[in-house]
Amino acid sequence: MKKLPIGIQTFSTIIENNYCYVDKTPLIAKLLNQGEYYFLSRPRRFGKSLLIDTIAQAFQGRKKLFQGLYLENNWDWSKIYPVIRIDFAQGILTSQQQLDAAIMDMIHVHADPNEISIKHTEVHLAFSELIRTLHQKTGQRVVVLVDEYDKPILDNITDPETARVLRDGLRNFYSVLKAQGAHLKFVMLTGVSKFSKVSLFSGLNNLNDISLDERYGTLCGYTQEELESVFAEYLADVDLNQLKSWYNGYSFLSSPVYNPFDILLYLDSRHFKPYWFETGTPTFLVRLLAEKKLFIPSLEDLIAGEELLGSFDIDFMEPETLLFQTGYLTIKEKEHLFDHEYVYHLGFPNHEVKKSLTGSVLNLLINDIRPLKTGQTTLLKIFKSDRLDELKDLFHSFFAAIPHDWYRKNDMAGYEGYYCSVVYCYFTALGLDVRAEETTNHGQLDMAVLFNENTYIFEFKVNELTQPSRALDQIKEKKYHEKYTGKEIYLIGVEFSKQDRNITRFEWEKIK
Repeated sequence: MKKLPIGIQTFSTIIENNYCYVDKTPLIAKLLNQGEYYFLSRPRRFGKSLLIDTIAQAFQGRKKLFQGLYLENNWDWSKIYPVIRIDFAQGILTSQQQLDAAIMDMIHVHADPNEISIKHTEVHLAFSELIRTLHQKTGQRVVVLVDEYDKPILDNITDPETARVLRDGLRNFYSVLKAQGAHLKFVMLTGVSKFSKVSLFSGLNNLNDISLDERYGTLCGYTQEELESVFAEYLADVDLNQLKSWYNGYSFLSSPVYNPFDILLYLDSRHFKPYWFETGTPTFLVRLLAEKKLFIPSLEDLIAGEELLGSFDIDFMEPETLLFQTGYLTIKEKEHLFDHEYVYHLGFPNHEVKKSLTGSVLNLLINDIRPLKTGQTTLLKIFKSDRLDELKDLFHSFFAAIPHDWYRKNDMAGYEGYYCSVVYCYFTALGLDVRAEETTNHGQLDMAVLFNENTYIFEFKVNELTQPSRALDQIKEKKYHEKYTGKEIYLIGVEFSKQDRNITRFEWEKIK
């Protein structure tokens, strides 16, 4: 049985130690043979570093590593190219001086073994000197591979002033790639975010962004077919439907893919856990969602234009852009409007992300995790026994437990979607099957929860923000339940008061 490459980011280590490896070299061959300047954005821990290393090994002519892989017979191994690798994954840089020092160190890592004495002390001039000299010494144009190109900025995203300084420093550095084009064979930059060309890649107008190019949609990540063929010996006793529900679903306008980090850790431990989510809790992003007063159930089907998905900058941060680029939302559908205009329907990629992100949002919305933990067991008992009268008491005690001091310090409870967002997160954070804002032929219901073959349809109203009418009556008038005919259905109307900060009416009815 081959070993799992957990934590391994170098292609040579995987091959030489006979680790499991998904052959992505057909797509890599297309990149190497068809273009010169590429940019790829993917969420963290999605295999970008391994991709960069694989490309580096090919350009350095290490054919023996590619035995049995597609690239072995589809690449000119007679030429060896000088490769410069720039990697910002190590450490956190918080000043222009630290950034310059880190870049100069990486420049010397490549210059010293090639007996190149760098004369310039400014980073962009030193980088230019390195590229030109390598070309002159080897007779081959240079390959430049940049991993985590945006990490210095993202590490300081909560400090906009520092982030701008580092952005400007990186822009100066990356401008070399345009100026030294005559000396370059191939360039690729990878990262999490996609900064606008104006803000970070000024002048680098030949950079081909393949982040949403359907031809390269599966360049990182495992497709279902790749999972079942490469890891077949590990899957004999695995529930593939549950595995797919937990970890598959990332879409970049091609076949959906699994996050490799999740798959490898699951196959090693055989426990369903939020492995990927736990490596980087998105505190800043969760706070941005609250500050923008985003209606959390809308994350089930969030519509974004190409301009939102394709541009990010420190001075223009929208939740839709960050949620997509960081991997907490993915593309569910690309909808054509007219001419060449499109919009994208975004949603949670899988169970792991939906459960974990809403749990983080819930902790911020209520600022106290104790009511949630106390109610978990009670909620499941209520659903199992269908004692829905007790659900009113559970909700009431839950909101009553939120300290009044929290309301005085925050205005989040004043926006219309707050109470519905809290209840939605309450259910999804427990891992229940929650459908928010599902469309029927009579309108759009607020929330449906599917549990033990039963369906619970919720309608929420805030007394001070809506016309006097009962939430339960609206469910029946709009016939939301007809979409779920054939199951035991419970209609639940919940009304809140901003002034009282709690439930004012809770009614339910069973449809037989």
